[in-house]
Amino acid sequence: MYNSVCSVLVAYTLRYDTCCSVLAAYTLRYDSCCSVLVAYTLREFTLTISVLSPCFPIVALFGLITNITNIVVFLKAGVKDNVTTLLISLSMSDMMFLILVTPSLCTFVIVYFVPDWPWPFYYGLLDELLYWPSYTFYDFSSCISVGLGVTRCACVAMPLHFKSVFTKARTMKALLGVFILVVSLRVPIMSTFRLVWIKDSLTNSSTLSVKGQDVESITRFNDIVGRTSLPWVNFIIMIICVCVIRLKLYQASMALKYHTATSVPASASKQAPEAQDHQGRSAKDLRVIQCVVLICCIFIVSQLPFLTYATYRLIDQEFDTDGRLRFLLFTFGAISRATSYLNASVNIFVYYKYNRTYRLILLTMLRLKRKNAQ
Repeated sequence: MYNSVCSVLVAYTLRYDTCCSVLAAYTLRYDSCCSVLVAYTLREFTLTISVLSPCFPIVALFGLITNITNIVVFLKAGVKDNVTTLLISLSMSDMMFLILVTPSLCTFVIVYFVPDWPWPFYYGLLDELLYWPSYTFYDFSSCISVGLGVTRCACVAMPLHFKSVFTKARTMKALLGVFILVVSLRVPIMSTFRLVWIKDSLTNSSTLSVKGQDVESITRFNDIVGRTSLPWVNFIIMIICVCVIRLKLYQASMALKYHTATSVPASASKQAPEAQDHQGRSAKDLRVIQCVVLICCIFIVSQLPFLTYATYRLIDQEFDTDGRLRFLLFTFGAISRATSYLNASVNIFVYYKYNRTYRLILLTMLRLKRKNAQ
């Protein structure tokens, strides 16, 4: 029996050694793949930054102009319902995001293209102090976009139940509550930074800098809750709302075509509920629905790069600022920044296309400005 036990033990030892050898081979293969990936991602990162960085300030400036225009036009049109309240709140939040993020992106561009620029303070000061406040407003804009999708989805799916629920007063209270929630999620990470003076012994001068305290644990909490969980919840809700809206509109359109094509005209009471809902919607309501759906689609597309790298960052420790895949992280970060700036800037085209009142007021403003210039 002793010999049998020893034989079994030797067999398991050999199997363990074989598994270790296979694991070591896969580890070496992983390391070699990572080395090749680092070389490729460094090249892609350099190319991405060289192309996108000069566009950042231009897109931000364009976004500031368009959002200010949106606010002025909506105020002239009058904030009368919940949709207009959400749209003007979205423009205000996007404007605040771009105002706060502009110093950070300008610093980023200067450091990349002019690394020897003489800074009177630590160059990362603006980025570290304004980054989280700016993206707090970006998160608020995301929640407003989700609110637009939810309200339109409810009104399209069950118009009789929700038509009188989403009032202007309730919308403003909901916006205030969401803003407090978003800010409270960012307060922990924003409270970790302190302004400090760093003395340079060579020049006998002090430089204003920023220092973080207890950053690791709070950053982990912020990455899980603020940068991953909340965006994923918004993303999933938005996709569901868009799918429900498209499905309900398709069903209503098919029902209306069926009853229109029948030889014997059906009375309004005998028509399907979907057909009655579709007939009850005015052209203005349909344009509002199209406007909201397009805003939701822009949000969905713009969130994909950020959600990709924020989620994978929690899984792979090498996919971090000090890991071997840091250049791949920086590349996704640059693409995510570009899509976030575009998301905060391009809604003016949606409003101009689908909002007749917005288009008339904007054209009137442009004509008056042209006449005054002449």
